[in-house]
Amino acid sequence: MTALLEIVDLRAGYGELDVVHGVSVVVPRGGFVSVIGPNGAGKSTLLRAVYGLAETRGGRVRFEGRDVTALRPHELTRLGLNYVPQLDNVFPSMSVLENLEIGAVPLHSRPSERIEAVFEMFPALQARRRQRAGTLSGGERQMLALGRALMPEPRLLLLDEPSAALAPAVVDQLFDQLAAIHRAGIALLVVEQNARRSLGLCDYGYVLDMGRNRFEGRGKELLHDPKVVQLYLGGGPA
Repeated sequence: MTALLEIVDLRAGYGELDVVHGVSVVVPRGGFVSVIGPNGAGKSTLLRAVYGLAETRGGRVRFEGRDVTALRPHELTRLGLNYVPQLDNVFPSMSVLENLEIGAVPLHSRPSERIEAVFEMFPALQARRRQRAGTLSGGERQMLALGRALMPEPRLLLLDEPSAALAPAVVDQLFDQLAAIHRAGIALLVVEQNARRSLGLCDYGYVLDMGRNRFEGRGKELLHDPKVVQLYLGGGPA
C-alpha cells in the first residue's frame, strides 16, 4: 500500500535535549498505526516533531511524498494532516459549536456541512452544542477534540494518548470511535499507553524505547510476541 506519511530517521527534542534518536515510521494511506512503549520512550515527542511542535534535528518527514519536515502546524493542517494533543485539546471557555467552528478555519467554506457530519459521528456533542467545553465530561471533551480535528477533512490524524485518564467504559467507546474514523478512510497514527487495546485494533505497530525503534510488526503479532509481552505489556498473556 502507498505510504501517506513517512518518518525517516527522525531526531528531535527540546532545547539541549534529544528525545527521539533516529526513529522511522510509515503510515500507509488509510492505515491505522499504533506507537507504544514505556514512559519517556519519545512517543509524544515523535508526534509533536511531525506536527512542527518539537525541534527536528535530523531526518525527514514526508506527507504524500512531499518533504514537510520544516512546515508549521497550520500549513500541515491545510495539507490534510491534523493533530490531537493529550492535554489542552479544547477551548474550555467556548461552546462545543464554537470549538468546531474554529476547527473549520482552514476550510474557508462549508463549515455547517462539516459540523453536521461531526454531530452525526458524535451524537452526544449535538445535544451539548451550546454548552461550554470546560463543563463537558472527560469522554465528551475527547469527542470534541476528535470532532474539531476532523473539521478540515484530514487524510491523517495524529493522536497523542487519546484514552488517557478516561473511565474504562469511556475507553471502550473511544476505541469504537477510532475504528469508525478509520473505516471512514482516515489514516491514524496513535500514540497510546493502553497498548493492548491499541495493538488489537491497529494494522501495524511500532514499539519505541529510549527514543529508538525497538520492535515493529502487525498489531496482533506484536500483541502476542513474547518479548513485547514481557517487556511492554506487563508480562501476562496477551
